[in-house]
Amino acid sequence: MSLKVPKANQIQLFKDGYKHLQGIEDAVLRNIQAVSELSDLVRTSFGPNGRNKLIINHLGKLFVTSDAATILREMEVVHPAAKLVVMASQAQEQEMGDATNMVIMLAGELLKKAEHLLVMGLHPSEIIRGYELACTKSLEEFENLSCSSLPIPFTQSALATALKPAIASKQYGYEDTLSSLVAEAAMVVMPTNPKNFNVDNVRVVKIMGGSLANSRVVQGMVFGREPEGSVKNVKKAKVAVYTCGVDISQTETKGTVLIHNKDEMLNFTRGEEQQLEKVLKEIADSGVKVIIAGSNVGELAMHYLNRLNIAVLKVLSKFDLRRLCRVVNATPLTRIGAPTPEEAGFVDVFECIEVGGDRVTVLRQLVDGEEGFSGQGERTRTATIVLRGATQNHLDDLERAIDDGVNVIKSLMKDPKLVPGAGATELELAKRIEVYGSGLKGLSQHAVRRYASALEVVPRTLAENAFGAAEGNEVLSRLWAKHEEKGGEVWGVDVEAETDGTLSATEHKILDPLAAKSWAVKLGTEAAVAVLSVDSIIMSKPAGGPKIPQQAGNWDEDD
Repeated sequence: MSLKVPKANQIQLFKDGYKHLQGIEDAVLRNIQAVSELSDLVRTSFGPNGRNKLIINHLGKLFVTSDAATILREMEVVHPAAKLVVMASQAQEQEMGDATNMVIMLAGELLKKAEHLLVMGLHPSEIIRGYELACTKSLEEFENLSCSSLPIPFTQSALATALKPAIASKQYGYEDTLSSLVAEAAMVVMPTNPKNFNVDNVRVVKIMGGSLANSRVVQGMVFGREPEGSVKNVKKAKVAVYTCGVDISQTETKGTVLIHNKDEMLNFTRGEEQQLEKVLKEIADSGVKVIIAGSNVGELAMHYLNRLNIAVLKVLSKFDLRRLCRVVNATPLTRIGAPTPEEAGFVDVFECIEVGGDRVTVLRQLVDGEEGFSGQGERTRTATIVLRGATQNHLDDLERAIDDGVNVIKSLMKDPKLVPGAGATELELAKRIEVYGSGLKGLSQHAVRRYASALEVVPRTLAENAFGAAEGNEVLSRLWAKHEEKGGEVWGVDVEAETDGTLSATEHKILDPLAAKSWAVKLGTEAAVAVLSVDSIIMSKPAGGPKIPQQAGNWDEDD
C-alpha cells in the first residue's frame, strides 16, 4: 500500500487573503507588462516635442507638465515592480536632477526585449548577466564618446550653451531666455571653488502677470510680500531673525480678573505694554534695524517698532527662514530679546521694490567693488530668478525647467565632460555594443545584443514625438546609415526637420552632460535587472475592513 503524497495546494503556508504569484508567466511577465505600461505612459513626454500630461493628484491639485519626475511623484504608482523603476528615477532626480524620463524608458525597453528572450526559453539569470556586461561596456564607451567639456574658468555664455538641451526638453522655444537667466544666476552665486556650488543658492519667485521676457535675476533674496511696518528701505543694517512671533507672550492658562474702578481698567494692560516696549527698546539699542519674524507680528509690537524705526518682514516658510539665516549670517532665535553680536546678522540693502504691480522685498548683499559694500562678515551669496507668466500652472512648469537647469550646472561642476545630444550618443552606443555582443560566446550574447537594440529607444522616441511613428522609422534608418560612416557618432535627430530629420549635434551645440547620461544608463539597467530577478510575488491581505463602494447621491431620500 503506497503512501498518499499531499498536493502542494493543500498546504496552507500563509494566512487567508495572501496572494502568491510565481513562475515566468505569473510573476516575471506580469512585472514586465506593468513596467512597459509605465514606460509607454511617460515616453510620449520625452524630448522637446514631448506632450504634456494633465494630472490631478489626491488633493485635487492640477499639474500640467512633461517633467517625468513630477508626473511619477503625483501619480502614486502602486504596482510593486513599477515602483522599483520609479525609485530608480527618483534616485536619478536626486543625484543629477535631469534625465529621469530616460531611466524609465530604458528600463521599460530592456524589459520588453527581455520578454522575447524569456519566451524563447532563456533563463532570467542569463539575461541579467548579459545586461550587466552591456552596462559595464556602455559606461566605458561613454568616456570615448566625450566630445568636449566646459571651459575652465566657467563663462556665462558657455554655461548657457550647456544648459540649453536640458531646458529645451521641458520648455521648447523658451530655452534661450531660461538658460541665460539660470547661467546669470549661477555666475552670481558661484563660489571660488566651483565644486562647492550649492543649488539652494539659486531661488525662484513666481509673480503672475507679464510674460517670460519680463523675468530677471535679482542678486539677493526676494520675498513676494512687502514689509509689515512703515519702514520699507534700510541700508547697512543689523538683522535679528526670530522663529517665534513678535508679540506679547500669552500665558498657557486662562485667568479671571475682577476690575473695581476705571483706573484699574486703564492700567490693566499697562504692565504688558511696558514689558514689550522694554524688550523692543533693548533690541533697537543693540543696533538692530531689521527684524525677520517667523510668525505673526502683533499690532502693539508693530506700533513700537515703527516708533523705533525698525523694518519688519514676515517669512512664514521655515525653509526660507533657514536659507535667509545663511545669507545674512544670523542665528535664528526662539525668544524675543536683544541678540548678541554673534547672533545678529548683517544685510547691505533691505528694500521694497515693485515688480509688475506687486510689491516685493529684496535683501541684497553687495559684492566687493560695488558702491556701498561693507565687507562685513562671512555671508552666502544668493540669486533669485523673478519669473513672470500668465498662469500659475505655466509658472510652475517654468520653475521645474529652471530647477533642472540648476541641477545640470551642479553635475557639470563635478564632471564638465559633454557628449553629443539629440540621441546621437545612444545610437553610437547601440552600434558599439552590438559589435561587442557579436564577439561574445555563450547565451548572454543574446541579451547583450538586445541591450544594444534597447538603447535605440532614445533617438526613436525623439523622432516619433517629432514626426510620428512612420516618419520616425525613416529618420532612424538615415541615422544608422550616417553612424556607419567614419566620424558619424555626432549625428542625432533634428526635431525641426530642416533637411532630412538628422543633424550634427556638435555643430548645433546640442551637448548633454556625460555624468547625467551615464547615471541614467546605470540606474535604468539596475532597475530592469531588479525586476527580472524577481520570480515570486507574495502580497499580504491589506489591513482594515472591506472597502465600502461610494454610492452616488444619498441612499435615503429623507436623509
